[in-house]
Amino acid sequence: MNTDDNYYKKTNFFERISHYCTEFTGSSSAFILALLIIVIWLITGPVFYFTDTWQLVINTGTTIITFLMVFLIQRAQNKDSKAIHLKLNELIASLKGPSNRLINVEDLNEEDIAILSKYFHRLSEMAKKEGDLSKSHSIEEAEELHKEKYLN
Repeated sequence: MNTDDNYYKKTNFFERISHYCTEFTGSSSAFILALLIIVIWLITGPVFYFTDTWQLVINTGTTIITFLMVFLIQRAQNKDSKAIHLKLNELIASLKGPSNRLINVEDLNEEDIAILSKYFHRLSEMAKKEGDLSKSHSIEEAEELHKEKYLN
């Protein structure tokens, strides 16, 4: 049993359809199909005397497809983003040097993220003064090293 078979057994109907549509719409076949639809529409212009109805057909069709694609793209981005965050969390959790406080940092509110950003900016500035950007692993270590330097 390959991984695709496993995927389809574990997912609900809507997720399978979304997955299939996302895969298809990102393919060359989908682009060719869209291009073919536009060419057919252009060819039929003279037949329908370029009427408002003829224009309305393509406008309505593209609007509906665009509306649906927004949700498919957002779904795919959300899933990819969650997967990347999980992978990063696994890496952080498995290493001895980095602080585990950053696991699931994406779940913090914007104010907390801004505070963390300031701390890491401070850490970067301290590391620049240190002359070795890879020397310390946390704000606390950097501050301690910084204090020791000035005490000696």
